[in-house]
Amino acid sequence: MGSRTLRTSRPITIRRAEARDARRLTRIVRGSGAYEGKYAAAVAGYRVGPDYIEAHRVFAAVGSDEQGDRILGFYSLVLAPPELDLLFVADEAQGRGIGRLLVTHMRSEARAAGLDRVKVVSHCPAEGFYHRAGAVRTGTAPANPPAVPWDRPEFEFRFSPE
Repeated sequence: MGSRTLRTSRPITIRRAEARDARRLTRIVRGSGAYEGKYAAAVAGYRVGPDYIEAHRVFAAVGSDEQGDRILGFYSLVLAPPELDLLFVADEAQGRGIGRLLVTHMRSEARAAGLDRVKVVSHCPAEGFYHRAGAVRTGTAPANPPAVPWDRPEFEFRFSPE
């Protein structure tokens, strides 16, 4: 993706993702600059399908620009076992607080579901983001070749259920 910054005219809202969003979510994953170089193979064939969206709590951050509503990022919360399975912000929308907004929303959803913690197996370049967002490092997930041939940091978001 290019280095242009997306400007929106409305505040960013978060809504439940729908099956029709699957291709856009997949493009955000596959186009992520964090997965370039040695990390590219991890997302090259990755697909966020309509079946995945319907089976999990997937939420999209949406903003508007001159071309209409656009999905700027998304996350997926799996309840059993509790895990933040995916969290991506489109490259052109990064640096605007969308990742933090998604984490805040995820925490609220998790608490409402009665969870007191949510695990995250982080992509190595995202480790600093999760630390700044309040997650606590709990360990290291070992490499899982050939899909993921490197160790990954594990985190937890901890909180009191509502």
